[in-house]
Amino acid sequence: MTVAVETGTWQLDTAASTVAVRHKTFWGLVTVKGAFAAVTGNGEVRPDGSAVGTITVDATSLDTGNAKRDEHLRSADFFDAANHPEITFAVRGAELRAGDEVHVAGQLTVRGISRPQSVTARLVGADDRALTLDAEFTVDREQFAMGWNQLGMMRGLTTVTATLRFTRTAA
Repeated sequence: MTVAVETGTWQLDTAASTVAVRHKTFWGLVTVKGAFAAVTGNGEVRPDGSAVGTITVDATSLDTGNAKRDEHLRSADFFDAANHPEITFAVRGAELRAGDEVHVAGQLTVRGISRPQSVTARLVGADDRALTLDAEFTVDREQFAMGWNQLGMMRGLTTVTATLRFTRTAA
C-alpha cells in the first residue's frame, strides 16, 4: 500500500518530534544516550511527489542526563557548540517508495563540516494535515572532526534516531 502525501509546505511539529543519539563508550561496555531538546524544520512536497527541506538541531540542547558529560559534548572535543551551535540536515530529495519506505538524500552539517548522508525512513502516519517519519542511521563522528577518543574508549559509529512529525501549513 502506498500512501499519497499532500503537496505543499510542511512545518516540523517541535512538540511531537525527537532527535536522539546513542554511542557505545567505555570500550563498548556502556551505551550513552541523549536527546536534543531543540529541533526545528520545514519542508515542501512537490507536485511530482518528491520532497525537500531542512531539519535544524540546536547542538547546545543535547541532554544525556549528566551535566558534566553534556558540557564536554558541547566542547571543542565534540560538537564545538560555541562556534557551531547548529547541526543541520538539508534534504535534497525524498521519495516515497514501496509501502511506507522513504528514501532521503541530503547533506548533514556538523561543526561546519558537510557530508552527504542518505537515510531510509518509514512513513508511520500521514493524512492531509500531518505526517510522521521515523528514521535511524549511523554517523562516523570522525568525518566531522569529532575524533576525541581518550584511551580508545569511544570506537565505532554514533546512531541517530529521529521521529519527525510535520503539519501542513495553510496554502
